[in-house]
Amino acid sequence: MYAIVKTGGKQYKVAAGDLLNVEKLEAEVGEKVELETLCVVDGDNMDAKNEAGVKVVAEIVEQFKGPKQLVFKFKKRKNYKRLRGHRQNLTRIQIVSVGE
Repeated sequence: MYAIVKTGGKQYKVAAGDLLNVEKLEAEVGEKVELETLCVVDGDNMDAKNEAGVKVVAEIVEQFKGPKQLVFKFKKRKNYKRLRGHRQNLTRIQIVSVGE
């Protein structure tokens, strides 16, 4: 059994026991959060609208920053160079249960 969940503007295919890095969730390490479910697949049965009310529960494992992304702007022959960096705040979650 797996589910398609939405968090941080992105969609993920998850099953019980999976580890994911998602956009930062406002919760403490060790807390359990419920993710928005878009679709649930159980063998041959697919529930696209989640009318059965299946819940996907995840536990917060870690809050951390992702790798540095460099943004370099350059215009030739104009002496224009700009270097900026960005590190996205991420949350590592572990899927505890899908539909229990």
